[in-house]
Amino acid sequence: MHSEVREIEKGERKVEILYKLENEETNPEWGYYPHKRPIDMYIRYGFVVLDKPRGPTSHETVAWLKRLLGLRKAGHAGTLDPGVSGVLPVALEESTKALQAISQSVKEYVAVMKLHEDVPEDKLIEVLKLFEGEIYQKPPLRCAVKRQLRTKRVYKLELLEKNGKYCIIRMVVEAGTYARKLIHDIGEVLGCGANMRELRRTRAGLWTEDEAVTLNQIREAYFIWRETGYEDLLRKYIRPVEDMVKHLPKIWVRDSAVDALCHGAALAAPGVVKLTSDVEKGKMIALMTLKDELIALGVATMSANEILAANRGIVAKVSRVVMKRGTYPKLWKSAKEKGEVKFQ
Repeated sequence: MHSEVREIEKGERKVEILYKLENEETNPEWGYYPHKRPIDMYIRYGFVVLDKPRGPTSHETVAWLKRLLGLRKAGHAGTLDPGVSGVLPVALEESTKALQAISQSVKEYVAVMKLHEDVPEDKLIEVLKLFEGEIYQKPPLRCAVKRQLRTKRVYKLELLEKNGKYCIIRMVVEAGTYARKLIHDIGEVLGCGANMRELRRTRAGLWTEDEAVTLNQIREAYFIWRETGYEDLLRKYIRPVEDMVKHLPKIWVRDSAVDALCHGAALAAPGVVKLTSDVEKGKMIALMTLKDELIALGVATMSANEILAANRGIVAKVSRVVMKRGTYPKLWKSAKEKGEVKFQ
């Protein structure tokens, strides 16, 4: 048993990979390394950081992408209003099962705010500081969720530029925070009133606008692949589903445990090969193969140190299976066959 420091970014933190089993190998005949999946499968297990244009709704934008790629389903995290542009994470086909991993990610926006009266810059900065931290918000009237008072966290409010009544503000906020309502409330505290004139999401979770791709870029890449067989552009614009969980604590399991997890079985200690040091009891984790494929999302029932020390017992429970059954062979016996599920 040993540990190895790896540069796995968790925001600004780095975590350790802790080994429970030494020299465990994976059979190359089963599954695929994420970037080596055949292109059809790569798309179905794909994830796109889309640059949504102003005009269409988020639902319409995702529907266009789904039709373009010939998929049965696709889903997005963090709805953007029709008049708002920017980063819209979109999961394709099988990857939609992992959307809960990014649904609560931190969002960053750049907004144009118009003050109803000009105010001194120092007063504006002072009021912006008042809104950093935990705030109360009630969703606006034209909203799909129930209008009840909620608490949300504002991590950062920064004045980027001011020209008379017009201000450009950078916001870093908790998921579900309404930027338009926040600007309205800032105007109320200033005493002059304010409204939002334009909004762009510049970051969602770990993904920024610099990484986002447009519908046209994906359409061109898809056309090139269909016409010439050249896949590189499509593989560049579409990411593997594993990108959706790169921020989560992880447990890697033996090949013999994979199919049992695909059937929803809990993970027992003998199936663990390695894990990240930030695994905490009761927290969401990603369950991975030794080829770094995402098997499922789960909840840890032990901490990292407890898992390292455990020789038996359940260390994690599956909450959402992503990998299809049969990707790895059945190397376990069911409760009916054995009396209990065991990993071989």
